[in-house]
Amino acid sequence: MINYPTLEEVEKANHIQICRWWRFLPSPGSRALGKNYEIFYECLKQEEEILNKISEKLESFGGFTPEISKLIAFQ
Repeated sequence: MINYPTLEEVEKANHIQICRWWRFLPSPGSRALGKNYEIFYECLKQEEEILNKISEKLESFGGFTPEISKLIAFQ
């Protein structure tokens, strides 16, 4: 499982990196499953914020293209 980037890393990321995260990041909060509610909720909240920023940036780049999909495949 890959780790979520920071908001700063998302801001600096290029189109291909954004697409990689979009495809391969686990669902928000999944790394805190089985932990107590406070830990899970905090993880979920942070990762949702990051994933929302990735989504915004992906849209601003024009989305996920077939060319990028082939480039990153299942890396």
